[in-house]
Amino acid sequence: MRDQLALQIGTSRMPWSQKVLAFARAQQRPGRSRVSASALALSAADAAFVNAAFGHGFEYDDAHGPSASHPGSCVIAAALAIGEELGSNIEEVITAIVAGYEVYTRIGVLAAPDLLKRGFHPHAVLSNFGAAAVAAKLRKFDAETTLHALSIALSHASGTTEYTSTGGSIKRVHAGIGTRNGMVAADMAQSGITGPRSFLSGNKGLFRTFLQRGPGEQAEEQFSLDRPFEIGAVWLKAYCACYCTHAYIDAIRPFADRFADISGVEARIHPAFNVVVGTANANAYEPQNIEHVQFSLPVQMAFAMLGKGNGYRVHRDYLNGKIDMGPVMAAARGIKITVAPKLEQQYPGKFVAEVTVTFRDGKSEHVFVEDPIGTLVNPMSEQQQDAKFMELTTDVLGDARAKALLTTLKEMDPPRTKAADLMAMCAA
Repeated sequence: MRDQLALQIGTSRMPWSQKVLAFARAQQRPGRSRVSASALALSAADAAFVNAAFGHGFEYDDAHGPSASHPGSCVIAAALAIGEELGSNIEEVITAIVAGYEVYTRIGVLAAPDLLKRGFHPHAVLSNFGAAAVAAKLRKFDAETTLHALSIALSHASGTTEYTSTGGSIKRVHAGIGTRNGMVAADMAQSGITGPRSFLSGNKGLFRTFLQRGPGEQAEEQFSLDRPFEIGAVWLKAYCACYCTHAYIDAIRPFADRFADISGVEARIHPAFNVVVGTANANAYEPQNIEHVQFSLPVQMAFAMLGKGNGYRVHRDYLNGKIDMGPVMAAARGIKITVAPKLEQQYPGKFVAEVTVTFRDGKSEHVFVEDPIGTLVNPMSEQQQDAKFMELTTDVLGDARAKALLTTLKEMDPPRTKAADLMAMCAA
Protein backbone atom coordinates (compact mmCIF):
# COMPACT_ATOMS: atom_id res chain seq x y z
CA MET A 1 0.00 0.00 0.00
CA ARG A 2 2.90 2.37 0.80
CA ASP A 3 4.44 1.89 -2.64
CA GLN A 4 1.14 2.16 -4.51
CA LEU A 5 -0.05 5.33 -2.79
CA ALA A 6 3.31 6.97 -3.47
CA LEU A 7 2.95 6.08 -7.14
CA GLN A 8 -0.58 7.44 -7.33
CA ILE A 9 0.59 10.73 -5.86
CA GLY A 10 3.83 11.02 -7.84
CA THR A 11 2.37 10.04 -11.20
CA SER A 12 -0.69 12.26 -10.84
CA ARG A 13 1.10 15.19 -12.47
CA MET A 14 2.08 13.32 -15.64
CA PRO A 15 0.39 14.74 -18.75
CA TRP A 16 -1.56 11.54 -19.46
CA SER A 17 -2.65 11.34 -15.81
CA GLN A 18 -4.06 14.83 -16.00
CA LYS A 19 -6.04 13.81 -19.08
CA VAL A 20 -7.41 10.80 -17.22
CA LEU A 21 -8.48 13.10 -14.39
CA ALA A 22 -10.13 15.51 -16.83
CA PHE A 23 -12.02 12.63 -18.43
CA ALA A 24 -13.29 11.38 -15.07
CA ARG A 25 -14.23 14.87 -13.93
CA ALA A 26 -16.30 15.35 -17.10
CA GLN A 27 -18.43 12.31 -16.23
CA GLN A 28 -19.93 14.37 -13.38
CA ARG A 29 -20.49 11.46 -11.00
CA PRO A 30 -19.68 12.89 -7.57
CA GLY A 31 -19.24 10.67 -4.55
CA ARG A 32 -17.28 10.19 -1.34
CA SER A 33 -14.16 8.49 -2.73
CA ARG A 34 -11.13 10.72 -3.09
CA VAL A 35 -8.77 11.03 -6.03
CA SER A 36 -5.14 10.91 -4.89
CA ALA A 37 -3.20 14.19 -5.09
CA SER A 38 -6.45 16.10 -5.69
CA ALA A 39 -9.27 17.76 -3.79
CA LEU A 40 -11.76 15.88 -5.96
CA ALA A 41 -14.18 13.23 -4.66
CA LEU A 42 -15.98 10.96 -7.12
CA SER A 43 -18.04 7.80 -7.19
CA ALA A 44 -16.05 4.79 -5.99
CA ALA A 45 -15.77 3.38 -9.53
CA ASP A 46 -14.54 6.67 -11.00
CA ALA A 47 -12.10 7.36 -8.15
CA ALA A 48 -10.68 3.85 -8.48
CA PHE A 49 -10.43 4.32 -12.26
CA VAL A 50 -8.33 7.46 -11.82
CA ASN A 51 -6.20 6.21 -8.93
CA ALA A 52 -5.46 2.88 -10.63
CA ALA A 53 -4.42 4.74 -13.79
CA PHE A 54 -2.20 7.00 -11.68
CA GLY A 55 -0.70 4.01 -9.87
CA HIS A 56 0.17 2.18 -13.09
CA GLY A 57 1.02 5.34 -14.96
CA PHE A 58 4.83 5.34 -15.07
CA GLU A 59 5.99 1.69 -15.12
CA TYR A 60 7.01 1.81 -11.46
CA ASP A 61 4.30 -0.26 -9.74
CA ASP A 62 4.60 -3.70 -8.16
CA ALA A 63 5.03 -6.86 -10.22
CA HIS A 64 4.04 -10.49 -9.84
CA GLY A 65 6.42 -12.64 -11.84
CA PRO A 66 4.46 -15.89 -12.12
CA SER A 67 1.52 -14.08 -13.74
CA ALA A 68 3.59 -11.38 -15.52
CA SER A 69 1.34 -8.69 -14.10
CA HIS A 70 0.89 -5.70 -11.75
CA PRO A 71 -1.88 -6.42 -9.23
CA GLY A 72 -1.38 -3.52 -6.82
CA SER A 73 -2.62 -0.61 -8.88
CA CYS A 74 -5.90 -2.42 -9.44
CA VAL A 75 -6.74 -4.04 -6.12
CA ILE A 76 -5.44 -1.27 -3.84
CA ALA A 77 -7.22 1.49 -5.77
CA ALA A 78 -10.46 -0.50 -5.77
CA ALA A 79 -10.25 -1.42 -2.09
CA LEU A 80 -9.56 2.11 -0.89
CA ALA A 81 -12.25 3.67 -3.09
CA ILE A 82 -14.93 1.19 -2.04
CA GLY A 83 -13.69 1.25 1.54
CA GLU A 84 -13.99 5.02 1.66
CA GLU A 85 -17.50 4.87 0.23
CA LEU A 86 -18.58 2.24 2.79
CA GLY A 87 -16.78 3.73 5.78
CA SER A 88 -14.52 0.67 6.06
CA ASN A 89 -11.45 0.52 8.26
CA ILE A 90 -8.01 -0.38 6.94
CA GLU A 91 -8.18 -3.91 8.33
CA GLU A 92 -11.25 -4.54 6.16
CA VAL A 93 -9.53 -2.87 3.22
CA ILE A 94 -6.40 -5.01 3.61
CA THR A 95 -8.50 -8.18 3.78
CA ALA A 96 -10.15 -7.22 0.50
CA ILE A 97 -6.76 -6.38 -1.01
CA VAL A 98 -5.49 -9.87 -0.22
CA ALA A 99 -8.62 -11.40 -1.78
CA GLY A 100 -8.14 -9.27 -4.87
CA TYR A 101 -4.46 -10.17 -5.20
CA GLU A 102 -5.21 -13.88 -4.89
CA VAL A 103 -8.01 -14.01 -7.46
CA TYR A 104 -6.08 -11.82 -9.89
CA THR A 105 -2.77 -13.68 -9.61
CA ARG A 106 -4.08 -17.23 -9.39
CA ILE A 107 -5.94 -16.79 -12.66
CA GLY A 108 -2.87 -15.04 -14.04
CA VAL A 109 -0.45 -17.84 -13.12
CA LEU A 110 -2.55 -20.30 -15.10
CA ALA A 111 -2.60 -17.92 -18.09
CA ALA A 112 1.13 -17.15 -18.07
CA PRO A 113 3.22 -16.81 -20.11
CA ASP A 114 0.83 -17.42 -23.02
CA LEU A 115 -1.33 -14.37 -22.36
CA LEU A 116 1.71 -12.12 -22.78
CA LYS A 117 3.15 -14.10 -25.70
CA ARG A 118 -0.10 -13.75 -27.63
CA GLY A 119 0.09 -9.97 -27.33
CA PHE A 120 -2.41 -9.39 -24.54
CA HIS A 121 -1.59 -7.06 -21.66
CA PRO A 122 -2.02 -9.39 -18.66
CA HIS A 123 -2.82 -6.53 -16.29
CA ALA A 124 -5.57 -5.22 -18.56
CA VAL A 125 -7.20 -8.66 -18.58
CA LEU A 126 -6.63 -9.73 -14.97
CA SER A 127 -7.52 -6.43 -13.29
CA ASN A 128 -11.19 -7.00 -14.12
CA PHE A 129 -11.21 -10.11 -11.93
CA GLY A 130 -9.11 -8.57 -9.16
CA ALA A 131 -11.37 -5.56 -8.79
CA ALA A 132 -14.52 -7.70 -8.88
CA ALA A 133 -13.10 -9.83 -6.06
CA VAL A 134 -12.28 -6.74 -3.99
CA ALA A 135 -15.79 -5.38 -4.42
CA ALA A 136 -17.36 -8.72 -3.56
CA LYS A 137 -15.33 -8.97 -0.35
CA LEU A 138 -15.99 -5.44 0.89
CA ARG A 139 -19.66 -5.56 -0.03
CA LYS A 140 -19.98 -8.95 1.69
CA PHE A 141 -21.36 -10.89 -1.27
CA ASP A 142 -22.32 -14.52 -0.78
CA ALA A 143 -20.53 -17.18 -2.84
CA GLU A 144 -23.14 -17.23 -5.61
CA THR A 145 -23.11 -13.47 -6.15
CA THR A 146 -19.31 -13.46 -6.04
CA LEU A 147 -19.22 -16.13 -8.75
CA HIS A 148 -21.39 -13.99 -11.00
CA ALA A 149 -19.32 -10.86 -10.31
CA LEU A 150 -16.19 -12.68 -11.49
CA SER A 151 -18.00 -14.25 -14.42
CA ILE A 152 -19.38 -10.92 -15.60
CA ALA A 153 -15.85 -9.48 -15.33
CA LEU A 154 -14.84 -11.75 -18.21
CA SER A 155 -17.15 -9.78 -20.50
CA HIS A 156 -14.99 -6.71 -19.81
CA ALA A 157 -11.53 -8.32 -20.15
CA SER A 158 -9.42 -6.88 -22.98
CA GLY A 159 -6.26 -4.96 -23.82
CA THR A 160 -3.17 -5.71 -25.94
CA THR A 161 0.50 -4.69 -25.84
CA GLU A 162 0.56 -2.97 -29.24
CA TYR A 163 1.58 0.18 -27.34
CA THR A 164 5.09 -1.27 -27.03
CA SER A 165 5.49 -0.98 -30.80
CA THR A 166 3.48 2.06 -31.81
CA GLY A 167 2.95 3.88 -28.52
CA GLY A 168 -0.20 5.35 -27.07
CA SER A 169 -0.94 6.59 -23.58
CA ILE A 170 -3.86 4.14 -23.35
CA LYS A 171 -1.42 1.68 -21.78
CA ARG A 172 -1.27 3.98 -18.76
CA VAL A 173 -5.04 3.72 -18.46
CA HIS A 174 -5.39 -0.06 -18.75
CA ALA A 175 -5.27 -0.41 -14.97
CA GLY A 176 -8.07 2.10 -14.56
CA ILE A 177 -10.25 0.52 -17.23
CA GLY A 178 -9.98 -2.98 -15.76
CA THR A 179 -10.44 -1.76 -12.20
CA ARG A 180 -13.57 0.22 -12.94
CA ASN A 181 -15.01 -2.54 -15.11
CA GLY A 182 -14.44 -5.15 -12.40
CA MET A 183 -16.28 -2.95 -9.92
CA VAL A 184 -19.11 -2.48 -12.42
CA ALA A 185 -19.25 -6.26 -12.89
CA ALA A 186 -19.74 -6.63 -9.13
CA ASP A 187 -22.49 -4.00 -9.15
CA MET A 188 -24.24 -5.87 -11.95
CA ALA A 189 -24.05 -9.14 -10.03
CA GLN A 190 -25.44 -7.43 -6.93
CA SER A 191 -28.36 -6.28 -9.07
CA GLY A 192 -29.14 -9.86 -10.06
CA ILE A 193 -27.43 -10.07 -13.45
CA THR A 194 -25.76 -13.45 -13.93
CA GLY A 195 -22.83 -14.77 -15.92
CA PRO A 196 -21.74 -18.19 -17.25
CA ARG A 197 -20.61 -20.52 -14.46
CA SER A 198 -17.67 -21.94 -16.44
CA PHE A 199 -16.29 -18.52 -17.30
CA LEU A 200 -12.70 -19.72 -16.94
CA SER A 201 -12.73 -23.33 -18.13
CA GLY A 202 -15.68 -23.50 -20.52
CA ASN A 203 -15.39 -24.15 -24.25
CA LYS A 204 -15.75 -20.40 -24.81
CA GLY A 205 -14.36 -19.27 -21.47
CA LEU A 206 -11.27 -17.20 -20.77
CA PHE A 207 -8.66 -19.85 -21.52
CA ARG A 208 -10.16 -21.33 -24.69
CA THR A 209 -10.88 -17.95 -26.27
CA PHE A 210 -7.84 -15.91 -25.18
CA LEU A 211 -5.23 -18.70 -25.21
CA GLN A 212 -6.71 -21.50 -27.34
CA ARG A 213 -6.08 -23.99 -24.53
CA GLY A 214 -7.56 -25.11 -21.26
CA PRO A 215 -6.44 -23.86 -17.85
CA GLY A 216 -4.13 -26.86 -17.39
CA GLU A 217 -3.88 -29.83 -15.07
CA GLN A 218 -2.82 -27.67 -12.11
CA ALA A 219 -5.89 -25.43 -12.20
CA GLU A 220 -7.74 -26.94 -9.25
CA GLU A 221 -4.59 -27.07 -7.14
CA GLN A 222 -3.81 -23.45 -8.02
CA PHE A 223 -7.00 -22.33 -6.28
CA SER A 224 -6.50 -24.47 -3.18
CA LEU A 225 -6.56 -22.50 0.07
CA ASP A 226 -3.75 -24.72 1.36
CA ARG A 227 -1.16 -23.37 -1.05
CA PRO A 228 1.01 -20.32 -0.24
CA PHE A 229 -0.61 -16.99 -0.98
CA GLU A 230 0.57 -15.46 -4.26
CA ILE A 231 0.71 -11.99 -2.69
CA GLY A 232 3.93 -13.18 -1.05
CA ALA A 233 5.56 -13.42 -4.49
CA VAL A 234 4.88 -9.79 -5.41
CA TRP A 235 7.92 -7.55 -5.73
CA LEU A 236 8.51 -3.82 -5.78
CA LYS A 237 10.18 -2.08 -8.68
CA ALA A 238 13.53 -0.40 -8.21
CA TYR A 239 13.50 0.81 -11.82
CA CYS A 240 10.94 2.89 -13.70
CA ALA A 241 10.66 0.56 -16.69
CA CYS A 242 8.99 -2.66 -17.78
CA TYR A 243 9.88 -5.41 -15.31
CA CYS A 244 11.18 -7.57 -18.19
CA THR A 245 14.24 -5.27 -18.27
CA HIS A 246 15.11 -5.25 -14.57
CA ALA A 247 17.39 -8.29 -14.37
CA TYR A 248 19.28 -7.02 -17.44
CA ILE A 249 19.77 -3.65 -15.77
CA ASP A 250 21.22 -5.40 -12.73
CA ALA A 251 23.44 -7.50 -14.98
CA ILE A 252 24.93 -4.58 -16.93
CA ARG A 253 25.19 -1.92 -14.20
CA PRO A 254 28.52 -3.21 -12.80
CA PHE A 255 30.13 -2.55 -16.19
CA ALA A 256 29.34 1.19 -16.25
CA ASP A 257 32.86 2.17 -15.20
CA ARG A 258 34.29 0.05 -18.06
CA PHE A 259 31.90 1.26 -20.75
CA ALA A 260 34.71 2.64 -22.94
CA ASP A 261 36.29 -0.82 -23.05
CA ILE A 262 33.15 -2.65 -24.22
CA SER A 263 32.91 -3.70 -27.86
CA GLY A 264 29.57 -5.47 -27.70
CA VAL A 265 26.85 -6.96 -25.52
CA GLU A 266 24.59 -9.94 -26.11
CA ALA A 267 21.37 -10.20 -24.11
CA ARG A 268 19.62 -13.56 -24.26
CA ILE A 269 15.92 -13.21 -23.56
CA HIS A 270 12.83 -15.25 -22.62
CA PRO A 271 10.53 -15.54 -25.71
CA ALA A 272 7.54 -13.94 -23.95
CA PHE A 273 9.61 -10.99 -22.77
CA ASN A 274 11.01 -10.52 -26.26
CA VAL A 275 7.45 -9.73 -27.37
CA VAL A 276 7.35 -6.78 -24.99
CA VAL A 277 10.87 -5.32 -24.81
CA GLY A 278 12.93 -7.11 -27.46
CA THR A 279 13.12 -7.69 -31.19
CA ALA A 280 9.35 -8.19 -31.55
CA ASN A 281 8.97 -4.61 -30.33
CA ALA A 282 9.10 -2.46 -33.48
CA ASN A 283 10.74 0.48 -31.71
CA ALA A 284 13.16 -1.24 -29.35
CA TYR A 285 16.11 0.33 -31.18
CA GLU A 286 14.32 3.46 -32.38
CA PRO A 287 12.21 4.84 -29.52
CA GLN A 288 10.04 7.80 -30.42
CA ASN A 289 8.35 8.45 -27.08
CA ILE A 290 8.44 7.65 -23.37
CA GLU A 291 6.43 4.43 -23.79
CA HIS A 292 9.01 3.14 -26.27
CA VAL A 293 11.86 4.06 -23.92
CA GLN A 294 10.33 2.25 -20.95
CA PHE A 295 9.67 -0.84 -23.06
CA SER A 296 13.04 -1.03 -24.80
CA LEU A 297 15.58 -3.48 -23.41
CA PRO A 298 18.47 -1.95 -25.41
CA VAL A 299 17.67 1.58 -24.19
CA GLN A 300 17.32 0.53 -20.56
CA MET A 301 20.62 -1.37 -20.70
CA ALA A 302 22.24 1.64 -22.37
CA PHE A 303 20.99 3.95 -19.59
CA ALA A 304 22.59 1.61 -17.07
CA MET A 305 25.88 1.25 -18.98
CA LEU A 306 26.19 5.03 -19.26
CA GLY A 307 25.56 5.48 -15.55
CA LYS A 308 22.35 7.46 -16.04
CA GLY A 309 20.28 5.21 -13.81
CA ASN A 310 16.90 3.68 -14.59
CA GLY A 311 14.69 5.33 -12.00
CA TYR A 312 12.10 8.05 -11.79
CA ARG A 313 14.37 11.01 -12.51
CA VAL A 314 15.99 9.82 -15.74
CA HIS A 315 12.58 9.08 -17.24
CA ARG A 316 11.20 12.41 -16.09
CA ASP A 317 14.24 14.05 -17.68
CA TYR A 318 13.60 12.19 -20.94
CA LEU A 319 9.97 13.29 -20.86
CA ASN A 320 11.07 16.90 -20.37
CA GLY A 321 13.66 16.78 -23.18
CA LYS A 322 16.67 16.93 -20.86
CA ILE A 323 18.40 13.74 -22.04
CA ASP A 324 20.83 13.71 -24.98
CA MET A 325 19.74 10.46 -26.59
CA GLY A 326 22.59 10.36 -29.11
CA PRO A 327 25.07 8.53 -26.85
CA VAL A 328 22.26 6.40 -25.44
CA MET A 329 21.18 5.16 -28.85
CA ALA A 330 24.78 4.53 -29.89
CA ALA A 331 25.19 2.31 -26.85
CA ALA A 332 21.83 0.62 -27.46
CA ARG A 333 22.80 -0.31 -31.01
CA GLY A 334 25.76 -2.23 -29.59
CA ILE A 335 23.42 -4.59 -27.73
CA LYS A 336 22.35 -7.74 -29.58
CA ILE A 337 19.17 -9.47 -28.42
CA THR A 338 18.93 -13.24 -28.86
CA VAL A 339 15.77 -15.18 -28.07
CA ALA A 340 16.58 -18.08 -25.73
CA PRO A 341 13.70 -20.57 -25.26
CA LYS A 342 15.71 -22.39 -22.58
CA LEU A 343 15.16 -19.46 -20.21
CA GLU A 344 11.41 -20.04 -20.39
CA GLN A 345 11.86 -23.77 -19.85
CA GLN A 346 14.38 -23.58 -17.00
CA TYR A 347 13.04 -20.55 -15.13
CA PRO A 348 9.24 -20.45 -15.52
CA GLY A 349 7.64 -17.43 -13.89
CA LYS A 350 10.98 -15.75 -13.22
CA PHE A 351 12.44 -12.59 -14.77
CA VAL A 352 16.00 -13.74 -15.36
CA ALA A 353 18.76 -12.23 -17.48
CA GLU A 354 21.65 -13.85 -19.32
CA VAL A 355 24.20 -11.37 -20.64
CA THR A 356 27.63 -11.63 -22.26
CA VAL A 357 29.83 -8.54 -22.37
CA THR A 358 32.71 -8.56 -24.89
CA PHE A 359 35.63 -6.17 -24.49
CA ARG A 360 37.87 -4.55 -27.06
CA ASP A 361 40.79 -6.74 -26.00
CA GLY A 362 38.84 -9.85 -26.99
CA LYS A 363 37.97 -10.98 -23.48
CA SER A 364 34.38 -11.48 -22.38
CA GLU A 365 32.37 -11.88 -19.19
CA HIS A 366 29.16 -13.82 -18.74
CA VAL A 367 26.55 -12.65 -16.22
CA PHE A 368 23.39 -14.41 -15.10
CA VAL A 369 20.84 -12.71 -12.84
CA GLU A 370 18.05 -14.87 -11.48
CA ASP A 371 16.54 -12.48 -8.95
CA PRO A 372 16.67 -8.75 -9.76
CA ILE A 373 16.49 -6.23 -6.95
CA GLY A 374 12.99 -5.89 -5.55
CA THR A 375 12.13 -9.59 -5.76
CA LEU A 376 11.33 -11.73 -2.74
CA VAL A 377 14.86 -13.12 -2.35
CA ASN A 378 16.54 -9.82 -3.25
CA PRO A 379 14.21 -7.20 -1.75
CA MET A 380 14.61 -3.46 -1.67
CA SER A 381 15.75 -2.31 1.76
CA GLU A 382 13.51 -0.20 3.99
CA GLN A 383 15.76 2.76 3.23
CA GLN A 384 15.39 2.20 -0.52
CA GLN A 385 11.62 1.90 -0.21
CA ASP A 386 11.44 5.08 1.86
CA ALA A 387 13.65 6.92 -0.63
CA LYS A 388 11.36 5.86 -3.49
CA PHE A 389 8.32 7.01 -1.50
CA MET A 390 9.79 10.43 -0.75
CA GLU A 391 11.04 10.93 -4.32
CA LEU A 392 7.54 10.33 -5.63
CA THR A 393 5.54 12.29 -3.07
CA THR A 394 7.60 15.29 -1.94
CA ASP A 395 7.10 17.44 -5.05
CA VAL A 396 3.32 17.01 -4.80
CA LEU A 397 2.62 17.01 -1.06
CA GLY A 398 5.64 18.87 0.26
CA ASP A 399 8.27 17.36 2.54
CA ALA A 400 6.35 17.59 5.82
CA ARG A 401 3.11 16.05 4.53
CA ALA A 402 4.98 13.35 2.63
CA LYS A 403 6.86 12.35 5.80
CA ALA A 404 3.63 12.40 7.82
CA LEU A 405 1.92 10.09 5.31
CA LEU A 406 4.89 7.71 5.33
CA THR A 407 4.86 7.59 9.13
CA THR A 408 1.12 6.91 9.18
CA LEU A 409 1.45 4.07 6.67
CA LYS A 410 4.14 2.47 8.81
CA GLU A 411 2.55 2.98 12.22
CA MET A 412 -1.23 3.01 11.69
CA ASP A 413 -3.52 0.64 13.62
CA PRO A 414 -5.59 -0.96 10.81
CA PRO A 415 -8.78 -1.64 12.83
CA ARG A 416 -8.85 1.94 14.12
CA THR A 417 -7.85 3.73 10.92
CA LYS A 418 -10.52 4.48 8.34
CA ALA A 419 -9.88 4.33 4.61
CA ALA A 420 -11.26 7.87 4.44
CA ASP A 421 -8.68 9.12 6.96
CA LEU A 422 -5.82 7.64 4.97
CA MET A 423 -7.07 8.99 1.64
CA ALA A 424 -7.51 12.45 3.18
CA MET A 425 -3.76 12.47 3.80
CA CYS A 426 -3.19 11.77 0.08
CA ALA A 427 -5.18 14.80 -1.07
CA ALA A 428 -3.51 17.85 -2.58
